[in-house]
Amino acid sequence: MSRSRKRTPAGGITTAASDKWFKTAAHRSERRAAKSKLGEGMEPEHTKAFGDPWGAPKDGKRYWLRAEVRDLRK
Repeated sequence: MSRSRKRTPAGGITTAASDKWFKTAAHRSERRAAKSKLGEGMEPEHTKAFGDPWGAPKDGKRYWLRAEVRDLRK
């Protein structure tokens, strides 16, 4: 694995270690809402109504213009 490299030079925008707690909470609230709506016989809300991705600890990825070899290591 010492020669493996990323194909696309991109990385997270912030320095947060993980999004796991945010994603877990968003999916849990989605499941709760869907379960209650289906119990009432109503249509559940759309998936994107829960967990605003712009409020997450990591705000997505950004491409690097000048990536060096050390930046592309996995």
